[in-house]
Amino acid sequence: GDVYKRQYQRRVRGDVIFFLIRLMQHPTLAPTSAPWANDTTLAGDWFYELTPYSWGAIGASFAIAISVAGAAWGIFITGSSILGAAVKVPRIRTKNLISVIFCEAVAIYGIIMAIIFQSKLKDVGHFGDFVPKDYYSGFALFWAGITVGLSNLACGVCVGITGSGAALSDAANPALFVKILVIEIFGSALGLFGVIISIVQASNADFVGNGRSK
Repeated sequence: GDVYKRQYQRRVRGDVIFFLIRLMQHPTLAPTSAPWANDTTLAGDWFYELTPYSWGAIGASFAIAISVAGAAWGIFITGSSILGAAVKVPRIRTKNLISVIFCEAVAIYGIIMAIIFQSKLKDVGHFGDFVPKDYYSGFALFWAGITVGLSNLACGVCVGITGSGAALSDAANPALFVKILVIEIFGSALGLFGVIISIVQASNADFVGNGRSK
């Protein structure tokens, strides 16, 4: 039974990969509005079926969604440890809440970046009247959202695990709390690196349209 199950899983994965490759290579999927519509040599032409608005909006969504996931994951890790250890040592409840605050700050990073990305989406007039600058802007916002989202996801998990260790260590030895808190502060700064780079990525994003092309 396990052999047939593994064979079936490999076959399904192979079919999915083959479908995706064929989908990317299909020349009829190139949009007529894209500047690259007549170039069928690019395997990724079908990406241009999505408008620059869509790419920018998806980037903003990923920025907030993945950041919130990282914050929730971190709060789940550190919060459960705080509650569990507080049953035995109630004194750790108050000061270890700072770990939860650090995790929540990760979600705030995502909110700020999503607002910035959304503010860059401008009306270009006639829908579909896009120029290469608009596609650049859409892709820049998309990948900037991925950058800040994944950075905050890693940051949230890092702070959550470190905060969990801080709570358990504080329960065993109060002198260890400040030392581990310093490590947690450095871990929370990791999300700022993603925020800075995403700002740089999206700094030149500007939807100009055919009528206002630079």
